[in-house]
Amino acid sequence: MTEMDAIREAALVSKAWPYEEARKLLKRWPDGKPNGEPMIFETGYGPSGLPHIGTFNEVARTTFVRQAYEELTGGAPTRLIAFTDDMDGLRKVPDNVPEQEMLAQHLGKPLTQIPDPFGSHESFAHHNNAMLRHFLDRFGFDYDFLSATECYSSGRFDEIIRQVLRNWDGVMGVMLPTLREERRQTYSPILPVSPSSGKVLQVPVQVIDAEEGLIAFEDEEGRVQQSALGGNAKLQWKVDWAARWVALGVDYEMAGKDLIDSVTQSSKIARVLGGRPPEGFNYEMFLDEKGEKISKSKGNGLSLEEWLRYGSEPSLAFYIYREPKKAKSLHLGLIPRAVDEYWQFRGNYAGQPTEQRLGNPVHHIHNGRIPAPESLPLTYGLLLNLVSLPGVHDKETAWRFVQRYAPDTSPDTHAELDELIGLAVNYARDFVVPTLKRRPPNEVEVAALKDLDAELAKLPGDADGEAIQNIVFEVGKRHPFESLRGWFQALYETLLGSSQGPRMGSFIALYGIDNSRRLIAEALAKPA
Repeated sequence: MTEMDAIREAALVSKAWPYEEARKLLKRWPDGKPNGEPMIFETGYGPSGLPHIGTFNEVARTTFVRQAYEELTGGAPTRLIAFTDDMDGLRKVPDNVPEQEMLAQHLGKPLTQIPDPFGSHESFAHHNNAMLRHFLDRFGFDYDFLSATECYSSGRFDEIIRQVLRNWDGVMGVMLPTLREERRQTYSPILPVSPSSGKVLQVPVQVIDAEEGLIAFEDEEGRVQQSALGGNAKLQWKVDWAARWVALGVDYEMAGKDLIDSVTQSSKIARVLGGRPPEGFNYEMFLDEKGEKISKSKGNGLSLEEWLRYGSEPSLAFYIYREPKKAKSLHLGLIPRAVDEYWQFRGNYAGQPTEQRLGNPVHHIHNGRIPAPESLPLTYGLLLNLVSLPGVHDKETAWRFVQRYAPDTSPDTHAELDELIGLAVNYARDFVVPTLKRRPPNEVEVAALKDLDAELAKLPGDADGEAIQNIVFEVGKRHPFESLRGWFQALYETLLGSSQGPRMGSFIALYGIDNSRRLIAEALAKPA
């Protein structure tokens, strides 16, 4: 059995969520898509606000399912469409962008017709689309970028618009029961673009000629009759989603839990239009530190730049991969643990049998091609403790400590470790150092610290972390602490200024015995 066969066999029964999702596509097309056509995956993006991780998350998770499907089929063709709804009318001005007054003057216009408040692109939508593409490219995603404006204006969606007009009553039959009475009076599946104001109008529409695409409506200047084709109109949200699925032949699209009703209605409309709604699932939402849903317009979520200032790219993908159907917080305080857990799973991968590898998040993050090295000589948490100490607040100084601890490492040969040291310096400077406050030791702790200092003085300068850890344990046992946990907490609070910290043996080996003894001396010199 080849490695590919072994992976496929294990994937067919794997409980890892990407394989469970990918198996839905095997049922959808048991014999594969006709004529060898690719399986179409899609993610949608509303570019009315700045992109954030919650938006980006959909592309990452969809890619995991796409890769799982390719493994299940031995490499059947696939395609990922990243679709931007950039013809939507701007309904409100986002809180986190400049030129608020200017944007307010363009409310209602398609996002591609609104000037860029940042002054760098052709329009507001072009700016935000460029940001999204930059994010996707940075992670090396394989995708085709499609713009709603281009699809409507080029005529690509003309036939599906005709199909909506032909099935007007059927579409209305799906939508009207879901609307309040007041909304029913003005609802239209078609949103015409006013020839006088350029705004996307929410007005009743009359179908004049479905085949010709002619509609009539009232705008600011009175009754208008014009074509709905060629970018002169766009489809209402849920109709638009359904029409896109049908027009582009989408087989798989996931969505947030807040869109469950939208998925239901759009699926019904897709069937009215003669299509088949895609497979997919509804994931839970990301929450900020206050437990509130992350919003593009509020700007209360993390940007990719913020995460990548303090954590590695794989650590972000790792956090996104895990538990997609569980609501999770997403804030800067999570980064250190995400980084270390990612490396823990990466270190386990090589020794796991195939079935366990397929359940390991790093398999999906790296598409089965795990880069070397498999592990690092020290954790992000340990680095944070190191670079939080006085005199070790820069990358170059930190490297001198690391190379003494792990002599075979260097910035040239260990790029990921080099990156991690820089990230730890950033995180420690911005979030750790300002909170540190070393307290003086009490009477019991003074005696124990003196004992530890005496024991460390007996060790050679190159003693390893395990030997030092054993001594730390033995010293703690010799003194009347309620538990060893109390002893270690005393070390953290008196030496490092934190309520929690690293494995002390590893830390002392990294920081150096002489330096660690100086820390102890400083603690003992503090008045009680």
